[in-house]
Amino acid sequence: MRDAVTSLIKNYDLTGRYLDRDAMDSLKSYFASGTARVQVAALINANAATIVKQAGLKLFEELPELIRPGGNAYTTRRYAACLRDMDYYLRYASYSLVAGDTDVLDERVLEGLRETYNSLGVPISPTVRGIQIMKDLIKEQAAAAGVDNAIVDQPFDYMTRELSEKDI
Repeated sequence: MRDAVTSLIKNYDLTGRYLDRDAMDSLKSYFASGTARVQVAALINANAATIVKQAGLKLFEELPELIRPGGNAYTTRRYAACLRDMDYYLRYASYSLVAGDTDVLDERVLEGLRETYNSLGVPISPTVRGIQIMKDLIKEQAAAAGVDNAIVDQPFDYMTRELSEKDI
C-alpha cells in the first residue's frame, strides 16, 4: 500500500525528475491535512458499527425491495453479508483517508470485485448508494466534531466512481 508521499515520489522517479513546485505543493497539502485525516479515521474507528448500522437502515429504507423475498439482502445471512461488505468498504476508506491515496482501494477492494459480484448476482447500484450514505454520515459526524470534512469525499467518491464505471 502506498501513501501520497510514496506515490508522488514514485511518479517523479519513473520520469527521472526532481521534485518541482507542484510536488512540493502536493506534499505541503498532504502534511497540512494530516491531523484532519487522522481525526476522521479515529471518528470512523470509534463509530464504525453505528455508521454501518445507520447506513444499512437508510439503504433498506430507500430500497426496501432488497430485504423483501427475492431481494439481495433477503434472509438474515444475506442481510449480514451486506452489512459486512459495507464495513469492509468503510475500513478501507479509512485506510485511504490516512494514506491520502486511493491505491489501497484498488489493491484491496476494487480489483476482483466485478468477478465476485457477478458470481453472486449482487447488483452494484445499492452498493454504490450504501457507500455514499456512509460518506454522508461521516461528513455529518466530522462537521459536528469540528473536523474538516472535505477530505472525506476522496475515498468514498473514488469507490463509487470506479464501481459505477464498471458493468458489474
